[in-house]
Amino acid sequence: MNVVAIARLTVREAFRRKVILGVVLLSLGFIALYAIGFHLFRDNYLSLEARRSVRTGAGPAPSYAVSASAMVLLGLYTVNFLTGIMTIFAAVGTVAGEIEAGTLDAIVPKPIGRWQIITGKYLGFALMLSTYIILMVCGVAITAHLVGHYGPPHLVHGTLLVILVSMILLSLTMLGSTLFSTMTNGVIVFMLYGVAVTGGLVEQLGTALNSDTMVKIGIGSSILLPSDSMWRLASYVVQPSLAISFIGPNPLGTTVPPSALAVHYSIVYCLMLVIGSVLVFQRRDL
Repeated sequence: MNVVAIARLTVREAFRRKVILGVVLLSLGFIALYAIGFHLFRDNYLSLEARRSVRTGAGPAPSYAVSASAMVLLGLYTVNFLTGIMTIFAAVGTVAGEIEAGTLDAIVPKPIGRWQIITGKYLGFALMLSTYIILMVCGVAITAHLVGHYGPPHLVHGTLLVILVSMILLSLTMLGSTLFSTMTNGVIVFMLYGVAVTGGLVEQLGTALNSDTMVKIGIGSSILLPSDSMWRLASYVVQPSLAISFIGPNPLGTTVPPSALAVHYSIVYCLMLVIGSVLVFQRRDL
């Protein structure tokens, strides 16, 4: 019950600080701009296709699914990136900030275990982030269906992987919050996030150039922080096979998806970081 109470307080605090309101308004703005962009893309594509058909006398090209898939991938990449940034900002001071403010002094002496504080905060953030991702992915998918007349495959599978990306970053940020000050934690996590994204790009270039060294660098960054590898797997499953073979390696997706072992590693990675957060917080002086 204490874990549930802490999780509820975490969600309530987000509402009190109007974090939820700000995120909702900005997200609605993003969906509106995305819908306008998708509408303009479809109009331009159909216009160009009509002129091509008149000029060549050929039937419609089968490439619309490829182009529409790229638009959906762009929307999902934006959702994944924004959620990653939001995860770090939301949780960067969840422990360190409250220690610095003296808030935990009023909570810890009560019959609430420190492990319950960490677990409750983690579950509270996880609930909010998962809900946000599901709603945003639904927004992208509904826009693609209504405006672009296109439906991406395996959307549930891709959504779960995007949620896993967020949980990886949340676990890392929570651990950092038990070890470092809020500012230091933010710098470290953002740098690691950047390393993971850059490593993923290096691996994509290595795949395109057949460079084993570059691929190994990307794999090493995925071991250090597997967030980008889970995004690349998510991007792979939500694309049709035609789009994957046509587009090839690119900054938003991949032609060589991470294995099931990488998913298992990412889940264990999250669990170990949360356990580490509990162990560190148990021994930390307030």
